[in-house]
Amino acid sequence: MELTQKEKDFLLDIVKKTIAAKVNSKEMPKLTVESKALNKKSGAFVTIKKSGHLRGCIGYIKAVKPLWETVQEMAVAAAFHDPRFPSLKPEELPDLTVEISVLSPLKQIEEIDAIKVGIHGLYLMRGYNSGLLLPQVAIEQGWDRETFLRETCYKAGLPPDAWKEKETKIFVFSADYF
Repeated sequence: MELTQKEKDFLLDIVKKTIAAKVNSKEMPKLTVESKALNKKSGAFVTIKKSGHLRGCIGYIKAVKPLWETVQEMAVAAAFHDPRFPSLKPEELPDLTVEISVLSPLKQIEEIDAIKVGIHGLYLMRGYNSGLLLPQVAIEQGWDRETFLRETCYKAGLPPDAWKEKETKIFVFSADYF
């Protein structure tokens, strides 16, 4: 999905205003969104960092709601419901940066050669276990393809080489992140 800079800025503004309202126990911003692109259903993740370190990251893989609604909902989820972190506090707001990742549809692959590190994110599934890592994570960590696969297995709660097993399904996706 191609977004204009104005649409990206609007989404980032939604995230910041929504988190600020929620952390200060105020009403969430009421929005009317005219943009066709922002009203199109899309998967998206919201990542929150505090002083450069991960502070929350949650999203929808599949397109279930209009993009702007997904982003607003995931802003709250990342700030207050990521089980890895306590809920944000008002005094943390000045140290936060936010990033939005708008996801393409998932595409199942059979060969790992199809994975382009830095372009693709990974979603891995086996049984009741699943894990996802965004494309930018591999870049930030300096991972190669196999390390990216192992880390996604770890995120899914699977053994590091589970990606080699036939029962494990591997999906790729791209993300426009800003």
